[in-house]
Amino acid sequence: MSEPTFTLPVRSLDAAVAFYRELLDREPAARTAKTARFDLGEASLCLVHTQAPSPPSLSLPGPRPGTHVDPDGHVVELRAPTRTLRGPTTAALHTGVPRTAGAVVSPIHRSTVFELGEVKSYGDIVYPRLANTPTHASLHAALAALEGTAAALSFASGMAAISTTLLSLLRSGDHLLAARTLYGGTSGLLREELPAYGIGVGLIDATTPEGWAAAVRPETRVLYVETVSNPLLDVADLESLLSFGRSRGLLTVVDNTFLSPVNLRPAALGFDLVVHSATKYLGGHSDVCAGAVAGSTELVGRIWKTQHHLGGTLDPQAAWLLERGLKTLALRVDRQNQSALRLARFLSAHPAVREVRYPGLRQHPGHDRARRWFRGFGGMLALRPADPERFLSRLRLPTYAASLGGVESLVVVPARSSHMTVPEAERVSLGITDDLVRLSVGCEETEDLLADVAQALD
Repeated sequence: MSEPTFTLPVRSLDAAVAFYRELLDREPAARTAKTARFDLGEASLCLVHTQAPSPPSLSLPGPRPGTHVDPDGHVVELRAPTRTLRGPTTAALHTGVPRTAGAVVSPIHRSTVFELGEVKSYGDIVYPRLANTPTHASLHAALAALEGTAAALSFASGMAAISTTLLSLLRSGDHLLAARTLYGGTSGLLREELPAYGIGVGLIDATTPEGWAAAVRPETRVLYVETVSNPLLDVADLESLLSFGRSRGLLTVVDNTFLSPVNLRPAALGFDLVVHSATKYLGGHSDVCAGAVAGSTELVGRIWKTQHHLGGTLDPQAAWLLERGLKTLALRVDRQNQSALRLARFLSAHPAVREVRYPGLRQHPGHDRARRWFRGFGGMLALRPADPERFLSRLRLPTYAASLGGVESLVVVPARSSHMTVPEAERVSLGITDDLVRLSVGCEETEDLLADVAQALD
C-alpha cells in the first residue's frame, strides 16, 4: 500500500486536501492507495479512502482529535499531539505545504488558472485574488505558526492588511477606538478614509488607562493599538487594554510590526487579531512589499471575504519571498535586539544626544512592561541628537530611507517621511518633531555600528 507522507501544520487541513488532490492528479500510482498519512508536526492526519479514491473534499470547523467523515465518504483521523514546535525558527522552517518532488523549498505557483474540482463553496475555487493558491497556503501556514494563531492571511502591503481588517470589522455608524500615536499611514486612514465610510474614530493614550472610559461610545466596536508605537517607541499597556476591551465587548486589534512574533506574540496575551507590515521584519530583506493578519479562523475568514472585494492580494512571487524571509526571522531579530540595546545604552550616555527612546533602557517609561512581556526589546530606537543634520550627514553605514526592519540599518526623520502627512500641529503635540531621528538597526556587526554612530556624533 502506498502511503505518501508530507509535512503540514495541524491547522492546514485545507492545504492537505489541496495537495493530496494535486498528488492524485500528478501520480497515477497514488490513486490505488487506500491511505495517505500526513505528518502535521503537532499531530498526525490520516486520510482513508473507503471507496475508489476521488479528489477528497474536507470542510472541518477546526483541527481536533478524533475521527471525521467528509461528505464524500472519506474518513479523516486526527490523532492527539505527539510533539510541539515551540521555537519561531523551527515553526518557520517546518510549517508549510507538502514538499514537491522532494524539494525542501516551496515552489512558486505563478499560474492564475487552476483546474476546478468539486466546488462546494467560493473558497474551493483556487485563484490568486482569493489568496488560496498553494504558494499562499504555504505562507499563511507559516505566518499562523509564528504568531501562534489558528489562521493567517497575506496582503499586498501593510496598509492593505490594516485597511481590509478594519473595513471587515466596522460598518457605517460604528466607532473605532485607537491609539493616538500610530504609523503615519494608519493615522491617515483613520483621519481621512474611515469617516468617509461613516465610521467614527476616537483617540486615546495607549500607555495609560486614564481617559479610556470617557472615549468609549455605545457604538464602539474595535480597539486598535500598536505594541510599540511608530516612531516614538511607546509601549502600550497591553494588559490593561485587553481587560478594558473585554469588559466592553470590543474586538482588539494590534499592530506588531516593530516587535515581530519573535519578541512578542500578542495572540498569546489575548488579542483577537495581529497585523503586520510584512515589508519590514517578516520579509526582512527590503525586497518585498507585503502585509499580514493573524487570528482566529472566524475573524480571518471575515477579513478574507472583504479582501476578495478590495483585491489587495499578495502576488505569488512576493508570497514566496516573504515565506523565505520568515525562515531567518528569529536569527535576524536576535542580532538586531542585541545591537539596538548596545546602541541605545551608548547613545543615552553620549553628551551630544539629548534623548533616546528605547524600551530596553531602564529610564524608558514602558521599560517594566517591556521587560515583563517582551522576549527582546526590538531593533528600533529613536533619538534626538543635539545637531540632527550633522549627525545624519556623517553617518556612513545606515542608509537614509523611509522603511525599517531589514538586514541593513536605516535612518530617517519621521516628520519628513513616514509621518509627513500627519498635520504639523498634531505631529508636534505628539513629539514627532524635526529633531527626532528613527534608527532601524540592521544585522551589521555591532562594533561597526557603534563606531559609525560614535564618529557621526563626535
